[in-house]
Amino acid sequence: MNAFDYFFEHSKNRTKDFVLGPKEQINYQELYQKSFALAKYISVITEENDKILLISQNTIFFLIAYLAILKSARICVPINPDIEADNLIYIRNQCNSSLAMVNPTLVSRYDLKNIQVITDLNKISEWNNTTIDSIDQQFNDNRCAEIIYTSGSTGEPKGVMISHRNLIANTESIVEYLQLTSEDIIEVVLPFYYCYGLSLLHSHLRIGGSVVLNNTFIFLGSVLNDLKKYNCTGFAGVPSHFQILLRKSDSFKTAEFPYLRYVTQAGGKLHNIFISEFMESHPEISFYVMYGQTEATARLSYLPPHLLKSKLGSIGKGIPNVTLRVVNDKNENVHPGEVGEIIAQGDNIMLGYLNDKESTDKTIVDGWLHTGDIGIRDEEGFIYLTARQKEIIKVGGKRVSPKEIEEVIVSIPEVIDCTVFGIDDDLLGEAIKATVIIDKSNFGAIDQESIKAYCHQHLSTYKIPQVIDIQDHVYISSTGKKIKAKLS
Repeated sequence: MNAFDYFFEHSKNRTKDFVLGPKEQINYQELYQKSFALAKYISVITEENDKILLISQNTIFFLIAYLAILKSARICVPINPDIEADNLIYIRNQCNSSLAMVNPTLVSRYDLKNIQVITDLNKISEWNNTTIDSIDQQFNDNRCAEIIYTSGSTGEPKGVMISHRNLIANTESIVEYLQLTSEDIIEVVLPFYYCYGLSLLHSHLRIGGSVVLNNTFIFLGSVLNDLKKYNCTGFAGVPSHFQILLRKSDSFKTAEFPYLRYVTQAGGKLHNIFISEFMESHPEISFYVMYGQTEATARLSYLPPHLLKSKLGSIGKGIPNVTLRVVNDKNENVHPGEVGEIIAQGDNIMLGYLNDKESTDKTIVDGWLHTGDIGIRDEEGFIYLTARQKEIIKVGGKRVSPKEIEEVIVSIPEVIDCTVFGIDDDLLGEAIKATVIIDKSNFGAIDQESIKAYCHQHLSTYKIPQVIDIQDHVYISSTGKKIKAKLS
């Protein structure tokens, strides 16, 4: 089945609004009809499996274009609107794209010569002079649906190829463990070019729910107002979102959100102290800790909210229809408490990296996705992340996980965030540096020496940062993740 048909299987004729909000609204029937009509047009001007660039903020423009590309059996390549010129050229060349769909408010930003650019969907979406029924006959759901670009280890973006089957499988799992229904309404602050953001779109389309699009998380007041005004039942964020809500918002901890049923957190490890603060502030809201990767379409594991206290710090177990293992260098399951790499298997695992067989073969081995994440499992099979392989710091021959040190420092009430990394050291090989974010109002209450003294109480001597840099601003990308290059 085409993922488009799966998403609209039960809702294509509904007049209920899918997008809510002050700026744009669209109902299911309109979204289906406009996307279907645009798919017909795309099928005339392009060839099957052509890769089409899509550059847009979270808008109705994005939704129509994205869904139309899926239906047309072409391959969608969602692009960060803030992409650097060199990276855009690299992606365009790697995909050999001849067509880009660009939100009209953005088109002047890019050099898009020698490529067809579509900015006005209104006239095109009325196209009815052809049919795409032939595309649906004997549709192979293992064909590529989209390519999501992530930062690669070489500095060049890596194109993760996601199939229609991947999208359907991951959506099915997410709907099941979150127990989503047509009554659910989610506040979306995550961009749709990011797999976490796309998973929100997919899951709510499938169940006939609604989304509220908010592209301005930096204005916390607008997010909190949305949650109340539109009776949102769900909110999804990465660690920085929750850290900012808990320690920079004056009202979040005490505000009431009568309709908010659950929140989900992924996109990196949120330190335990923040999870505890959330549970204390809003015990009535279910908090789902989740773990995933773009290479797994989005989700790999979740921790049920009722286990949050007893399994604090765990990423849980595999989502429905996904198997997770923790293995040693010989791909043997490690014993409880032993450290190993997390690997995964399921219908959500990517097809591979575009034009990069070498990386694909290293990442997918015998059908198992090697995540590059290091963790342990306990006696009951719950998994705990310790570090990324590339993040481990070696201090005088001792292996140190940055997350352990960060967990201690963020437990200081005045600290909003902390990033720990290794720096070159002639004696130790690597030394430890901590960049600590606090509010300007607390600059007199906390300094380098007080932070070191606190670390002495909770850490072994070799784990105490030699360098501590105090700043008042956390740099985050449009996906909400920290920009670590600005902190080093």
